[in-house]
Amino acid sequence: SCKVFFAKDPLKIVRAQGQYMFDEKGEKYLDCINNVAHVGHSHPSVTKAATKQMELLNTNSRFLHDNLVQYAQRLTATLPEKLSICYFVNSGSEANDLALRLARQYRGHQDVITLE
Repeated sequence: SCKVFFAKDPLKIVRAQGQYMFDEKGEKYLDCINNVAHVGHSHPSVTKAATKQMELLNTNSRFLHDNLVQYAQRLTATLPEKLSICYFVNSGSEANDLALRLARQYRGHQDVITLE
């Protein structure tokens, strides 16, 4: 149940820049699956901001930090009042898990229907 995407001829990606990824032979591939659509790989502004943050603190969102609160306030200021609560997670899987748990708690049901 856990397959490599390219089972017959797997890619060995060694670096990325912008919207492209490069394999060990220097072949260029358009990256359509790695959540980089907004700014791409190795974007200078993102790299600089990430380095600055990691020099100060490198942890996940399980601990309280003023930046989390400030970000939530900036984000919710752009949204309708009904969307005034933020849940920070680190992946789509965590987001899906949280959404299921919230729906089950709210509705009191355990059943789930999914589409493949």
